[in-house]
Amino acid sequence: MRKWNFINRISLILQAAGCAVLYFFIEAISRHSLLEAWTYMTERPLVYAYNAGLIFTTMLIAYLFRRRCFWRVFIGAFWLFLGIVNGVILSARVTPFTGPDLYMLADAMSIAEKYLPPALATVAVVLTVIAMLALLVLFVKGPRYRGKLRYRYNIPLVLAGVLLFGAVTQLALEKRVLSNYFGNIAFAYEDYGYPYCLATTIFNTGISCPRDYSEEEIRRIENTEKNLPETKDKEYPNIIFVQLESFFDPKLVNYLQLSEDPIPYFRKLMKEYSSGYYKVPSVGAGTANTEFESITGMSMHYFGPGEYPYKSILKETTCESAPYVLEGLGYSTHAIHNNEANFYGRKSIFPNLGFDTFTSEEYMPEEDQQNPLGWVKDSVLTDEILKCLDSTEEKDYIYTISVQGHGDYPEEPVLEEPEITVKGCPTEEENYQWEYYVNQLHEMDDFVRELTEALEDYPEDVVLVMYGDHLPTMGLTVEDVENRYLFQTEYVIWDNFGLEKKDENLAAYQIAAEVMDRVGIHEGNIFRYHQARRNTRNYQVDLETLQYDILYGNRYVYEDGVNPFERTKMKLGLYDVTLDSVQQISAAENTYVIKGTNFTPSSEVKLNGEWYETIYVNTTTLMITGTELSDFDRLSVNQRSNSSTRKALSKSFDRSYYALNPDSKWKLENAVEEPSENQNPDDTKNVG
Repeated sequence: MRKWNFINRISLILQAAGCAVLYFFIEAISRHSLLEAWTYMTERPLVYAYNAGLIFTTMLIAYLFRRRCFWRVFIGAFWLFLGIVNGVILSARVTPFTGPDLYMLADAMSIAEKYLPPALATVAVVLTVIAMLALLVLFVKGPRYRGKLRYRYNIPLVLAGVLLFGAVTQLALEKRVLSNYFGNIAFAYEDYGYPYCLATTIFNTGISCPRDYSEEEIRRIENTEKNLPETKDKEYPNIIFVQLESFFDPKLVNYLQLSEDPIPYFRKLMKEYSSGYYKVPSVGAGTANTEFESITGMSMHYFGPGEYPYKSILKETTCESAPYVLEGLGYSTHAIHNNEANFYGRKSIFPNLGFDTFTSEEYMPEEDQQNPLGWVKDSVLTDEILKCLDSTEEKDYIYTISVQGHGDYPEEPVLEEPEITVKGCPTEEENYQWEYYVNQLHEMDDFVRELTEALEDYPEDVVLVMYGDHLPTMGLTVEDVENRYLFQTEYVIWDNFGLEKKDENLAAYQIAAEVMDRVGIHEGNIFRYHQARRNTRNYQVDLETLQYDILYGNRYVYEDGVNPFERTKMKLGLYDVTLDSVQQISAAENTYVIKGTNFTPSSEVKLNGEWYETIYVNTTTLMITGTELSDFDRLSVNQRSNSSTRKALSKSFDRSYYALNPDSKWKLENAVEEPSENQNPDDTKNVG
């Protein structure tokens, strides 16, 4: 009894020590290294102590219950579970486990299937069940506090602990021990610790209400834009944006020794056309945030640290954007990405940004166009851009997101005969990383040349904006780069009708407004604001207020405070996939040829509602084998996601299958069926 009384008296000290040890293992799991966790603990002791204190504070709730041991173990197990989830996710992607990802915990099996091999997923499920049973036993059989629970003291003391920790947090932010702005979320997790960063991405999201926010304040801001001219009723050019993955000038890195210039053509364009530095919101990752700024004209600076609007507010509402604004001028709007449609949730988000069509990797017919890391090469994008231009009679706004330059960059040689060699890095492994990267840049530069040459003689006016979305994940510091700034890439505005060259540095959230201004378009609240107010007094303050009003406030900028932008019925791919006929070519092997249109390597047959292994032959031909089709079997061709979920993105009409007579070829008879996601119900028809 004396032993337990003594333990109860020093329970706070024991709890603090236990949290410090627990946090060490959480960081070791997240960093995949005990040594790195030790280095982090010894080199950043204040940050380490803060995060251990955060775990300790969450455990204070135990003092409100008799089963204190159970609640400490339960809360500690939850933190450990989150650390394990982060470690598993970081073994498969660069971005750590964040607040928006927490919603995935409602479906733990989805996480296991996405990031673990089947065998390890099974082990994970078994261990989880064992842990839950152990907690149940601890709850029933575990020790209980035998003293009197004095809630009138315990509750205020727990609340005081929480308030004290809040004060410590504020002090840590003021003294720059912590930061509430994450330029690179992966680096932020390494610098400021997993518990703090996770908590910040959960609770600190969106844009805070500005102090002077009111309808009068919005009207004042709008009145500062009166100097802008009206948009004239005339023919405007096609506007194309190409966001180049991790593209920047490696000659800016002061220690690199390159055998030749990897981007000679892009450098030539910068000398001949409008260009400059391009300020982006992140380093080494965060493609979707550069994309968000470039499409909407909104700055990421006012959102929560490490936040992705694609994973937060844009899942709930539409947002004023370049596609919506230009659509009002008669433009058709397209998005193109040579990676999977669900990457960053784009399939679900782009309709809230006003896009009419979205062509992802699953809708591109090219095979074997991948670099050594498996990313689709950017050269496939030229044809896709031209297809968008040719698909409509209207002018087109096309936002293209490239992927070839994506990391992680290999630390061993993977290029048999690299065209460009690299020296000068501190280690041989870094030389290999840079060598791989600059050779990808060189191929991306070839793509830029191919694209501009294809557009040069295009029969319509075209403005083409190209820029890098962020620096590559190479651990660069400001001392390593000539321009002494890591949040910069470069841009160029090319055209085929003689725009005047104008060199200046721009932020990603300013580029769309600048392009529209250059061609005489002065529409949209955000874009007009940039055109009228850039480089003026209180520019950033008023921009924050305007962004808040549009996304989170009372929307005073719109008539009656109603958001006028409706979610578009976005079509995946430019053209429907159709299933036209089936012919048996081998009775012995039960092999069938399926004919149709717009097939790609991601096209897969569903037979009677079940996926069936499919061979892609070309854009009009698929094959299935190993089964004998019978009367009334139902077939459809689905575009299946290239993500780990492998879900259907869109489908052809279902077709019922019949044998006409023993000597005839198999033929599809199409009754009236439900349409696909990409087809209008009114288009349904009978095919004999």
